Amino acid sequence: MKKVISLLLASAMVAGLTACGGSGSSGSSADPAAQTADGGEDATGAQASSGDAVEIKIWQPTDKEAVENWWTEKIAAWNEEHPEIQVSREAIDRSDSYAYDNKVATAVTSNDLPDILFVDGPQVSYYAANGIIVPITDYFPDTSDFTPSTVAQCTYDGQLYAISATESSVAFYYNKDMLKECGVDVDDLDSRTIENPITWSEMTEIAEKCTTDSYVGTHIVMDHGEGLPYALEPMYISEGKDYISEDGTTAEGFVNSDEAVKTTAFLANFIAKGYANVDPITDEFLNKACATMIGGSWEVATLTANADFDWGVTYYPVADDTKKAVSPCGDWSAAVTRDCKNVEAAGQFLQWLMGTENVASYAAAIAKPATRATAYDDPAMADYKEFPLSLLVEQLQNTAVPRPRTPSYATFSTDYAEAMTNILAEAASNGTVDETYIKEQLDGVSEKFTEDYTTYYAE
Repeated sequence: MKKVISLLLASAMVAGLTACGGSGSSGSSADPAAQTADGGEDATGAQASSGDAVEIKIWQPTDKEAVENWWTEKIAAWNEEHPEIQVSREAIDRSDSYAYDNKVATAVTSNDLPDILFVDGPQVSYYAANGIIVPITDYFPDTSDFTPSTVAQCTYDGQLYAISATESSVAFYYNKDMLKECGVDVDDLDSRTIENPITWSEMTEIAEKCTTDSYVGTHIVMDHGEGLPYALEPMYISEGKDYISEDGTTAEGFVNSDEAVKTTAFLANFIAKGYANVDPITDEFLNKACATMIGGSWEVATLTANADFDWGVTYYPVADDTKKAVSPCGDWSAAVTRDCKNVEAAGQFLQWLMGTENVASYAAAIAKPATRATAYDDPAMADYKEFPLSLLVEQLQNTAVPRPRTPSYATFSTDYAEAMTNILAEAASNGTVDETYIKEQLDGVSEKFTEDYTTYYAE
């Protein structure tokens, strides 16, 4: 391992990740205590292993009650049908910030990891590069049914290291009532297709028209952590340059390129002109404090259940000069750890866990898009064949691009989020966009990435 001593810091950099819909909701009623395999009944309700049965332990953040109930049912079913391989799961509460990450970091240093560990998508490369998880390619030789972005996110150095049942996406939401009051053609927005999304200039025009004394025109700051690189990366790719090179080795000439400066200036302009808030209130769109929003796929459920206004959603905006359609993706994925004593048994369980029926029912329980195309034929996913959820599926299957696959992603994420926070704060303070300052900040991100990658991973 090249960088295990920094695992806690690296994990903490992307912990609390709301960008993927927040696996590990503090609202879960599940008991986060460990589920043992000592012959008694564990917290899943399944009879734990005894005798010569292979024991497979899973660690995952807690989630809402429907998801915890899903796990209870599924593990019980597996254990009844497979007495030779008994599975238990420890659901770890993340409501106190870094509890899950702290536990993983401690287990790494003490060589006491579980057999199966759930990790967030952009961290797969980090865990793989440091030998913390092992390849599972042999158990998933055909991944054609999974969305390409999911497979890409879970692949490192040509090998599949993790697999996910669900995905996330980001789209452009709009309050139809506000837009109509401000003279925006809502019918035009409603009619857009994946081949004809709104452009940056159209997004800016809408934000300008819809900035009033009562609310701002748009919302672009998901949070000041991982939400920034997650939600905004497609704009950089659409303009022509991703944050980091495709091989994950350098940020120089990418995050600080002319294209990146232009993209960042476009974003900062919303703050400088007062079209967006640099520190948005909680649920800014739901609370009618903004007219439009760059928001996650999970917002559909929130708005459907709580919005008292007419709202719509359309495809992620594209750069005017390229019209290249790109959208975010990524979610928690299951990986087999280096401390697993029986990789074959763990692989068999993951094959079953990620089967079409299980993926469909899990995605329905957690209210996220499924990773398998065939899952949408299952009755559990019927809602995803109808708008607006169908739009998110369409993006995932056609325009989704995973975050950079590099073992230095956590370092990049933290430094980029800090730089963007500085850039947006400067724009808010001065009411102007300073491209020289933007370049300086992005140069700093590139330099820190180079230092981290060169120190720990370069050959």
